[in-house]
Amino acid sequence: MDFASKLMERTGKGYLSYSAIKYAADGADQQDMKLFELYMKGELYKSSDALFFGSVYDKLLLEPDTFTDEYYVVYDAQIVEEIGGAKPRSTKKYKEWYELESEVAVASGKKIITEEWIQEAENMITRLDESEIQDPTTGRQVPVRKFLTGKAQYEIVDWIHDVPIRGFLDVRGDGFITDSKTTRSLSAFKWDVGKRCYDIQAYIYTHVEQESNFYWVAQSKSVPYTVGVYKASERTLSMGESKFWSAINNIARWLDTPEQEASSFAIYKEI
Repeated sequence: MDFASKLMERTGKGYLSYSAIKYAADGADQQDMKLFELYMKGELYKSSDALFFGSVYDKLLLEPDTFTDEYYVVYDAQIVEEIGGAKPRSTKKYKEWYELESEVAVASGKKIITEEWIQEAENMITRLDESEIQDPTTGRQVPVRKFLTGKAQYEIVDWIHDVPIRGFLDVRGDGFITDSKTTRSLSAFKWDVGKRCYDIQAYIYTHVEQESNFYWVAQSKSVPYTVGVYKASERTLSMGESKFWSAINNIARWLDTPEQEASSFAIYKEI
């Protein structure tokens, strides 16, 4: 049975995404594959304010016209002013009001977000739209927005050898691919590329699209919301390729491991 057939039989999914593959990158031991297994089963619920804000930011940045189709914004300035005091959002009245707003959001099938978060995301995007960098090929100043111009949330479905791949590119531009990121600081971002397996993502997308120019547009979430444009080097893409195949080999071993053994959350070893 080939890799794709084994994957479908074991997980019920006929493809791998970057998000799935990154969880297998460190899975040399089958016990290290638990995150991958849970992700493929839809049982890995990793949620945080940072992840949610990143999704809100991306939607406003890349697809603003359809933002309200997905998000329900809670405008609470009036109720906060009515309640007054030092901590109006901690009061019973505010919590009851917010609960009612949440019910409206749930009924509409949308995700709820506060006005405060919208304002922060909009402030960040304003800064980005004002930002320019020096084009390394021409020496001219170009707007950062240039790297975010193209088809947003561009879907790819393809194969890398015998591995079925599906993913969404933040931006598929004319002669380039761009992924948008928010970060705690630009100085930390280059380390995040390897630590968070962004290099695997860059390899997958450039390989499938046969496109050598891959950029990250990263923006700090702290004032003054500085922006960095980073191009994936040949070394980074090569590292991503190596980590990709290491992860695929880990997944292949996992697929060949009896399900009962692979699903155990406990081990015994003499060391």
